[in-house]
Amino acid sequence: MEELTIREQIEIMEEKNLSPYATLNSNSRGREREEEECDIRPMFQRDRDRILHCKAFRRLKNKTQVFLTPLGDHYRTRLSHTLEVSQNARTISKALRLNEDLTEAIALGHDLGHTPFGHSGEKVLNELVDGGFIHSEQSVRIVELLEKDGKGLNLTWEVRDGIKNHRTSCMPHTPEGKVVRLCDKIAYVNSDMDDAIRAEILAEEDIPLEIRKTLGFSVKKRLNTLIHDVIITSADSPDIRMSTEIDGALSDLRKFMFQKVYTNPVAKGEEVKAKRMIRELFKYYMQHPFDMPDKFLRMTDDGVAIDRVIADYISGMTDQYAVTKFNEYFMPKAWEVDGY
Repeated sequence: MEELTIREQIEIMEEKNLSPYATLNSNSRGREREEEECDIRPMFQRDRDRILHCKAFRRLKNKTQVFLTPLGDHYRTRLSHTLEVSQNARTISKALRLNEDLTEAIALGHDLGHTPFGHSGEKVLNELVDGGFIHSEQSVRIVELLEKDGKGLNLTWEVRDGIKNHRTSCMPHTPEGKVVRLCDKIAYVNSDMDDAIRAEILAEEDIPLEIRKTLGFSVKKRLNTLIHDVIITSADSPDIRMSTEIDGALSDLRKFMFQKVYTNPVAKGEEVKAKRMIRELFKYYMQHPFDMPDKFLRMTDDGVAIDRVIADYISGMTDQYAVTKFNEYFMPKAWEVDGY
């Protein structure tokens, strides 16, 4: 009898040990392009690894979460947010005996399509591109097409579904995707609150008392409350959800954040400049498309509209790279001559 590979042994253990609601590697809908299976890693683990090693993931370290180009070392970036989502989601998935590799792959890939300067850049591109621009859809576009010079990462259907549907207004088809969807909201509300307190935009005591009584009187305690609630409420259930009380309190806290932080002139003081920068870069490339790298220009040969190609290029920029290109095109350079 032929000896089982490590991957096959792992898949058997999944069937024995995971929840009946978990998404098994052996039941995956597969990839768009068939490829030989790894002898060690199951499909979802390979997807996690591919995302972790791709260029778009590395660029997240220099993309805005809430505070544009902050001077402090401890403010969150899009990468640190992604890692916090991943860790929270893994904790919940492990407790519910769901597939941790699938959960982590979705979490690590969910924000790959975010623009420079966070949602500010997204709003501008959404106005300028025919058909609009949504970062979750761009994340899928990256893993399906833009990475590896047009080849994409060839991820499984389940990972792509979780990435595409991680926004509050959407709903993934797997419980692991639903875990990431909740953890994204849990992570950004709590971490953004922590950063706002650090920036002295607000104090802990500014949070409405009823919210603090329900969720906790510190960022740590609120995070603990939310994660425990998801686990307790979702146990032995095909659905992933919060209790009515905790979900309501989180929604109230999110509304409070929009009022006090996300629209705060201190936190968003540079947003007008960032939006103008993205808008001007877009207009520049519409007039000078050949200043984009060849790999983006080649996409127009395949029938992709130029405005979509420009959005692909700009959305992939880090904050600093966008500033660099803006300075290159719009800021005067010092005249250089020899002698005195």
